[in-house]
Formats: sequence, structure tokens, C-alpha cells
Amino acid sequence: MLFLLIINHTFVQLLLYRMAYKQENKKYKLGLALSGGGARGFAHIGVFKLLEECGLRPDVIVGTSAGALMGALYADGYTSGEIMSLFTGREFSEFASVQFPRMGLFDSSKFHNYIKKIVRAEKIEDLQIPMIVMTTNLDYGKAHAFGKGPVADVITASCSVPILFNPVIIDGACYVDGGLFHNFPVSIIRDKCDAVIGSNVSPVVPDKYNKNILGIAERSYHYLFRSNTEQDRELCDILVETNEFGKYKMFDLKNVELIVQVGYDAAVHAFDEFLNNKPIARLIKSFSAKSANRLSL
Repeated sequence: MLFLLIINHTFVQLLLYRMAYKQENKKYKLGLALSGGGARGFAHIGVFKLLEECGLRPDVIVGTSAGALMGALYADGYTSGEIMSLFTGREFSEFASVQFPRMGLFDSSKFHNYIKKIVRAEKIEDLQIPMIVMTTNLDYGKAHAFGKGPVADVITASCSVPILFNPVIIDGACYVDGGLFHNFPVSIIRDKCDAVIGSNVSPVVPDKYNKNILGIAERSYHYLFRSNTEQDRELCDILVETNEFGKYKMFDLKNVELIVQVGYDAAVHAFDEFLNNKPIARLIKSFSAKSANRLSL
């Protein structure tokens, strides 16, 4: 509780101080970058929870795959608790169906329909918080950032891991998981924001994995995603990350609440490290002393 009291009364002030000190007059004050990671993406909900407790609201959100899905729901006005309830107790079969392999092992039409049902804004540009969704244009082999367009189509595309799921056709082109080029898309908004909080839920840890087609595919994609996240990790003002995320599999819908809690704990730790940074710690001490003097008058 002491930590949250410190956060509530000083963290916002510190962040505003940092922004004012830079005086760069960028388009956005606070940006939030959310990585892909399958079911590990539920950890982003824990980050949302801490932001709510701190009274912080991002001015722009960028997300890839699961990060795009969680980010879109948050940008649509859902609270962290409401987002968690949308997925708690559900099964993978509710979102995907096995099909005769053509362009993917699974048909994601159920997932698409669910997004269309729960997201109130029909288009990305109608979300309450500006949102950028990262996808990969499979036809031209390059990253594509959507800042507008049909929410359900774009989010489904961003979550469509190649081979496992069908590509999504948008304006005649095939789009798949944005993680192929930008699994942790901090760089997409870095130059537009005074400060960026990043949540990376895809660490690759030396752990056992299933020696079947899904296990090997998941492991392979995690190595690929890790290779394009290293530079983005260095661009965050606050980086939320922990190897605890590695305990959960890509399609783990049985541990939603646990994953959310791990995300929350990782966010608390990241914010705590930020506050304990030596220059900022001195600022806290100064801020606290001034507050104490005002109270004594």
C-alpha cells in the first residue's frame, strides 16, 4: 500500500516534470507500446490496472498481435477488469476452428466475429484513444501500421500468426501477424511521444516446450519475435518485462487471471525501479520535503 501511495502522489508529478524538462513539444505526452505474445498478452491488462490506479491515461497506444487486441479494448473505453472478464473462462475453440490446411491450420472467423461483437467502435479512428495496430503485408514483405480501418479486420490480421491462421484480406492485400517485423513496436511512436511505457510479454526463456507442430511453431516464432525487440526495449522510459511470462503458452486461456496478476506485479516492479532511479529518487526526496513544508505551514 505504501508503494501505491507514493505512486499516486508523486509518479504523475515526476512524469509531468520529465515531459516539461524535455520541452520537445511532441504530438503526444505519454505513449503505451504493447508487444505480441499470444495469451501472455493478458499481462497487458495488469499494466492497465496499475495505470488506472495511478491516474495515468496514455495519449496514444501502439500494439502488435495480442497487444493490438488488448490495446484496442483499452482504447475503446473498457477498464482492466472488464477486459479480463471478456476472456476469463473461455476456450480456444471459441475463437478458432481446425480446418483443412490451405492458408492456415485454423480458421479465425470466430475470433473476428467476437472482436466485432465486443469492440464498440467500428473503425480504429473512432476509438477513444488514438491507436496504431502493427501488421505485416505478406504480399510485399513489409510492416504495415494501421491508424485507421475496420477494427475487427485489422486486429484479426495483427493476431494471425502465419501458417497457424489464415491471412486477412484488407483492400486486396494479405496481412498477417505484425510481430514478424515489429513484435514490440516502441519505435513506431517513440519520436511522437515525450515518454513511453512499454510492456513486453514475449521473453524467450530456456524452458521445456512441446515437441509437436504447435510447440515447435510457438518456440520458433518467439525466437523470431525476440530478434526484433532488442532495440525497442532500449527506447522505453519504463519497461515492463519479466521472465515469469515465459511460464505461459501461446494459447493458454486457463490462466487468464494469473497472467493478469503477473503483468500487474511486473508493472509495479518496473514503476518502482523508475522511482528508485537515482536522479528521480532525489527529485522524490525534494518533492516530499516541499510537500511536508507546505503541510507544516
